[in-house]
Amino acid sequence: MQSFTQRMIGAAKLQAPTYEEVEHDSSATGQAALVVALAALAAGIGALGAVGGSIGFLLLNAVAALLGWLIWAAIIWAIGTKLLPEAQTEADIGQLLRTLGFAATPGLLRVFGIIPILGPIVWLVASVWMLATTVIAVRQALDYNSTLRAVGVCVAGWLVQLLIMALIGGLAGPTGPAGM
Repeated sequence: MQSFTQRMIGAAKLQAPTYEEVEHDSSATGQAALVVALAALAAGIGALGAVGGSIGFLLLNAVAALLGWLIWAAIIWAIGTKLLPEAQTEADIGQLLRTLGFAATPGLLRVFGIIPILGPIVWLVASVWMLATTVIAVRQALDYNSTLRAVGVCVAGWLVQLLIMALIGGLAGPTGPAGM
């Protein structure tokens, strides 16, 4: 069994065996949540130079990232196991939480977003890298043979998530819930 750090490195290196290990280790859910929280804090720190903020901003960003991770895993699970499964697909939400959590590892680089000029480049590289790790995480958690199917599930999940966000934004209106 790999250490927490080895798992993060393996996930960042797109190593399928690392994703298989965390998928099957139910005790790794807390580790996956920690990766998501650390990546959110790194993103928050990286964004401080561009948007400003405070400790409260950083904590809110971490809480929002954890909530988004839970929602993302549920959406991917529903699409990947109910709408677009392969014959051998068998997964639960916990498996997706763990693999998707470790897929956030490249997001730690976003802390360097605070560096003028270099920041946006690092942010872009980390985002593309996280997209790749997410596809591998989904492929492994859903036991897909096809990386293309994993890409399709990720795109479909992203579109559903955008729709949900648009509905929530539309329901909240410009001044908050119920127009308050």
